[in-house]
Amino acid sequence: MKLIDYSEKIIIPFLKNKLKTTKAKGYILGLSGGIDSALVSLLCLKAVGRENFLCVLIPIESHPDDLKDALELCEKFNLRYVIKDLTNVFTTFKKENSELAEFPLTNVKVRLRMVELYALAQQYNYLVLGTDNLDERYTGYFTKYGDGACDLLPISKLTKREVFQLSEHYGCTKKILQRKPSAGLSLNQTDEADLQVSYDELDAYVLNNKENLSDFAKQRIEHLHKISQHKRDPIPEAEDFIRE
Repeated sequence: MKLIDYSEKIIIPFLKNKLKTTKAKGYILGLSGGIDSALVSLLCLKAVGRENFLCVLIPIESHPDDLKDALELCEKFNLRYVIKDLTNVFTTFKKENSELAEFPLTNVKVRLRMVELYALAQQYNYLVLGTDNLDERYTGYFTKYGDGACDLLPISKLTKREVFQLSEHYGCTKKILQRKPSAGLSLNQTDEADLQVSYDELDAYVLNNKENLSDFAKQRIEHLHKISQHKRDPIPEAEDFIRE
């Protein structure tokens, strides 16, 4: 199946049908200014329309370009949106948890955003859309109970290259298409620097085109997959209680 056909015949109907089979009135999405959330917003707009879809822009000590690029996308496609700046909330949290290192604090930002999304989702009876792609799911490049917490994952079968291709097809803004993929959690942070492999290498690996990959790239991807398995597994439970 061609990529465009997959989006039109699989993803968009998936989004339409999920609303029909639940009592939810619409969808809510954290729009970051990055390519993945941009694509999900455009697919959702096509699937259920503007009135059944809300974008939430949630800056937390964020680079101004994140908000600027997200707003440009909203304006171009007339997306419904609200801005919820949680910087003060995060600052308060840091003061109360001064012992925490930078890495757990970074994940707090992601989890605070999901707290905001689920609060609004409950208020409006919406479902929360996830934005993880195939590369991110495979390597565990998402925060557990942060961006990994959602009600459905529309683009989790798409590689990063396919995300870019579909985003361009649906008219995504040039600024977002030209941005280096980043979680936007610290200054000059990029996904590929964090992962230590490129998205091209990740795409090749997950599509089983490993012939031209370096040993380091293969070992790194396999390592990331292994150590992140707990993020993809259901929560472990004790064995059943057999009552007498």
